[in-house]
Amino acid sequence: MKRLCLAAGMWHALPGKARIREWAMHKLAKLAGAAIAAWLTASSAGAVEIEYWQYTFKGRVDAIDELIARFQAANPDVTVKHTHFPYDDYRTKVAAAIPAGEGPDVVQLFYGWLDDYVRAGLLRPLPKDRFDPARIDTEFFPIVQAMKRDGAYMALPTAVRSLALFYNKKLLDDAGGGAPATLDELVTVAKAVTKRDDGGNLLVEGITAGMDAQDHHWWREVLVRQFGGQPYSEDGTKVAYNDEAGIDALQFYVDLIQKEKVAQIGFMDEPQAAFRAGRAGLHIDGSFRLGALADVRGLEWGVAELPAHNGIKSNFSSYWVNGVTSKADGDRLDAAYRFLEFITSDEAMQLWVETVGELPAKPSAALADANIAHPQYGPFVKGLEYAHATEFANESEQRRLVIEAVDRVLLQGMSVEESLGTAAAAEQKLLDEFHAGK
Repeated sequence: MKRLCLAAGMWHALPGKARIREWAMHKLAKLAGAAIAAWLTASSAGAVEIEYWQYTFKGRVDAIDELIARFQAANPDVTVKHTHFPYDDYRTKVAAAIPAGEGPDVVQLFYGWLDDYVRAGLLRPLPKDRFDPARIDTEFFPIVQAMKRDGAYMALPTAVRSLALFYNKKLLDDAGGGAPATLDELVTVAKAVTKRDDGGNLLVEGITAGMDAQDHHWWREVLVRQFGGQPYSEDGTKVAYNDEAGIDALQFYVDLIQKEKVAQIGFMDEPQAAFRAGRAGLHIDGSFRLGALADVRGLEWGVAELPAHNGIKSNFSSYWVNGVTSKADGDRLDAAYRFLEFITSDEAMQLWVETVGELPAKPSAALADANIAHPQYGPFVKGLEYAHATEFANESEQRRLVIEAVDRVLLQGMSVEESLGTAAAAEQKLLDEFHAGK
């Protein structure tokens, strides 16, 4: 740069070739400066910034970061700011930010929270001319139709989940067994894997346990049905699990801890932590766990469909959706719709399954032969074919009631029948209040 500032006299004193070279460098510098100035002007004048919020989960964070990069490359007039929070703080922060005109323009939420968000006025209905309900009904899994209100969709998923049985290959090989296909086999395998020290302290648990993780879904939508019942009435307004089937299903779960002694609530704090550490033989979890386990060094694991019982297969399916918030308006609203269209596209779904492990929300993509035959995705994909999605009135409260039902049995010595009856009465009151307010 110093030579580009030569005085005129010095310029003429240079040899011919040197003058040409200096002239060329000077021109290039001017052109580059002009291009940068034009880019900065265009960026400040035309760019729209929107904000996307989700809870912190590494695979999801990585996936959204990549999708944002692709979206911005195709939409240079839009900048997307990605913000994420720990799961326990997430709902509170969303509920406080949007009414104050702050926070996300596009927000991720659990499907069971939708009515809370709608009643609070936090979401905009998706315009039918851009998000045609008839097309969505046809292209997406039917469970997504729970996102409709008054004929319009309020939110859409990128992916859907189901449950499956993760198993530690080494522990099962050492115990001389393979992945269990039935509940009876599950108990047998879990007993063979379990190890305790001379003082009776658990060293390796046969199967993880924790209603605060995925076990409340396993009990509600899988075990209750496999023991011959159903969790709720067909219209979802009445609790139905406090019958013989529900009692037998919860007794089976509690027996894993108290009678068979193959599991322990709170072992290594979280069920998934015990499995990641190689201290559990079996672990029931969602397809989102695939990404988190992929890089665990030294852990050899496989995936199988959930064990059947009495010839009955069942599964639980859930999903997180993306909605446009009431905060978005003007140019930000159009940009928010464009970003939502992109993150629910086939391209986004393929990236999501590869990065997070959750399955595409469209059957045409999820049920592809390659996915069904995949050793890890396959059991989850097959599980979607017989899965049920709980229609929650208040997901966190309904989960809490199941957790407390188990705690009363394990910690207070209450019978399964009495404890489940207490939970059912409390949940029925919750459902009555919810449906009365519709």
